Amino acid sequence: MLTSVLKKWNLFSMKNWTFIFLLVSHYIFGQTPDYRKFDSDKSAKDSVMYTKLKTRMEQSRLGRQFYGFLFRDVYNTNALKNEINKLEANPFEIYNGKIIEKITIRQLDVFGPTVNDTTRRGDRVERFLSKNLHRNTREGIIRRSFLLFGEGDKLVPQYLKDTERLLRANPSIHDARILVNLSESSEEMVEVVVLVQDVWSINVDASASGINNLRFGIEDRNFLGTGHSFLNRATWRKDDPYQPLGYRSIYTIPYIGKSFVTGQMSAIYERDLSQYSIRVSRPFLTVETKNAGAVELGYYKLREYKKLGNSPTDKEMVYQTGYYYSDLWYGRAFKLKSFDNNQRLIIAARNLSYDYKTRPEVRADTNKIYWDRNTTLISIGYSTRNYKRDVLIYGFGRTEDVPTGSLHSLTVGREETEFGGRQYAALQYANGTYLSRNHGYLYFLASAGTYFKKKTTQQGILSFQSYYFSPLMRLGQVQSRNFINLGFTYGINRDPVDYLNISGQDGIIGVNSNALIGDKRLTLGLESVLFSKKSLLGFRIAYFTFANFGLVSLSDSKLFSSTLYRGYGIGLRFRNENLTIKTFQIRLGYYPNIPAISSNLRLAFDGTQPLRLRDFDISAPTIIPLR
Repeated sequence: MLTSVLKKWNLFSMKNWTFIFLLVSHYIFGQTPDYRKFDSDKSAKDSVMYTKLKTRMEQSRLGRQFYGFLFRDVYNTNALKNEINKLEANPFEIYNGKIIEKITIRQLDVFGPTVNDTTRRGDRVERFLSKNLHRNTREGIIRRSFLLFGEGDKLVPQYLKDTERLLRANPSIHDARILVNLSESSEEMVEVVVLVQDVWSINVDASASGINNLRFGIEDRNFLGTGHSFLNRATWRKDDPYQPLGYRSIYTIPYIGKSFVTGQMSAIYERDLSQYSIRVSRPFLTVETKNAGAVELGYYKLREYKKLGNSPTDKEMVYQTGYYYSDLWYGRAFKLKSFDNNQRLIIAARNLSYDYKTRPEVRADTNKIYWDRNTTLISIGYSTRNYKRDVLIYGFGRTEDVPTGSLHSLTVGREETEFGGRQYAALQYANGTYLSRNHGYLYFLASAGTYFKKKTTQQGILSFQSYYFSPLMRLGQVQSRNFINLGFTYGINRDPVDYLNISGQDGIIGVNSNALIGDKRLTLGLESVLFSKKSLLGFRIAYFTFANFGLVSLSDSKLFSSTLYRGYGIGLRFRNENLTIKTFQIRLGYYPNIPAISSNLRLAFDGTQPLRLRDFDISAPTIIPLR
C-alpha cells in the first residue's frame, strides 16, 4: 500500500527527491534553493519552488495532507506590493461625482481568502472555524458605523479611501478593500462593493506556575458580531503580600451609531492598579472631521515603586496613590481658503483635574506630581495629513496605512494647585515622509514644554524622538527592512521621584532594571527584520537582530559622562494576521554591562503588540510627559 501511495505521488522520481533535498536544506540551513533549474520565468521566481512542490504533492491525498500541514500559501509579497502601489493614485478618482446606486458588503472567511485574492479557500479545518465558530461583524454595523458614504450619495474618492483605512484600523477587522463598478442602468451611477475580512476575535490568555499562581483571561474583540470588545481576566497569587486575587473587565464600543464616538467602561482591581472609569471620545478620524473631543471620569489607585537614586544599593520605596480624575476636551477643525484639502487649522481646549485621597507627603517644593490640581489648556495647531499604503512594516502581510504629513502645535494654559497657580506653555513639531528615490520613511517629533511661575521655570522638558525604516528589500527568498529609533529627553527641574527609565521598550529591550533611571537620556535602537515566506500552522515567521544603546543620568551628573549601556541579540517572531492574539517572539539577548540583572545572557519568550505609526492629527492639548 505504501508503495502504491509513493508511486501515485511519483516519489521515486529523482526530480521530486531533488525538490525535497532543496526544501530540507532551505529549512535547516537557510539556503536559498536554485529555483532557476526548474523554471526560466524570472518574474515568478518568488513562488515557483513552492508552486511546483504543491503541484506534485497534490497528486495524492497523502501529499495534500503533508503539504497542508507544513505550509500555508502565503501570497507573494512583491505581487501584493505592486497591487498596493497601483492603489496609491486613488483608483476612485475616475468615478468622482457619480451617484452611488448600490452598496454591497461582502464578508470573507476569516481564514483562506484575502481582500487581494478572494478566490482563495482555506482547508477543511479553516473553513469549519470560519463558518461555525466565528461570527462576522454584522452587516448593519458596518453600514451604520464605518461607512463614510451611503446609497444615493455622490461619490467622493477621499471618503472611500478613508473608509478603507478606518475599517483596517478597527481591532476586529483584519483587512478591507473597496471596489467600484459602473452600473448597468446608467453611466452616471456606480455600484460599490466593500470587501471586509475579520480577525479571529476570541483571544484566550492563560498561564500557571502552580496551583497558587494562576491567570486566565478571555477577550472577544467582536462580541456577538457587534464589533464591540469585551475583555475579562482574573489572576490568583496566593503568596502575594499585597493582593492575592485580581481581575479586570473592560468593555469597548468602537463607534456608537453613525457618530464615530467611541465608548469604554473599565473595572480593574489588580495588585498595582485599581481603576473604575468611563470614557467617551471622538478623535479627528479623517481630515474631513470637524469636531472632536472626549469626556473621562474615574477613580484610580496605584502602587508605584520608586528609587531616589540609580545606585544598586539605593532602596526601592513603595508609593501608594489614589485619586479621582476628570478630563474634558473639545476641538474644532477649520479649512481655510488658502489650505489644501489635506490641511487644517485646529483649535482645542481642555480641562483636567486630580483630587488625591491617598498620596505621599507633598510640599510646595516636593512631590509636585502628586499635587491636587486643576488644569486648563488651550492649543492652536496646523496639521497636514496624508496616508500611503504599504506592507511588511510592523505587520506580517496586512495592508498598513502609513501617515505622512506634519503638525505644528502651540499649547498654553494655567494650573491651579493647593500651593497656588502657575502657567504652562509648550511647542511641538512633527514631520513624517517617504524619502525621495525610495530611500525609506523618516519621522521625527520635537517637543518643548515647561511650567513657570513669576517668570521662573519649574518642571519642564525638552525631547526629540525619531524613527526610520528602510524600503522593503529582497534577500533571496525573503523580504527585509531595517529600523532605526533615536530618542533624546532632557528633564528640567524634575522631582527625585519624577524620572524616566531606559530599560524595556523605552531603550534597552529585553531587560527591566530600576538602576537605569534619570531625568535625561539618549537612546539608539537598531533592528533588522527578515520577513520569511515560511509559515507554521498559519503563523508567519520573521527573523530579527537588534542592538540597543542608552545613556541616562540624574540631575547631579552629566549625560555624556555616564555609562553607555548596551544590549545585542537575535530572535524569531511568529504572527497570524487573522488572529487577535499578540505577536509571539523568542529573543536571545546579550547585555554586557546592565546593573542589577542575574545574567548577561537572557533568553525570553513573550508577546508583543504590533506597533502603529503616529498620525498627524492634533487631539487634546497635553502636558508633555517625561518619557
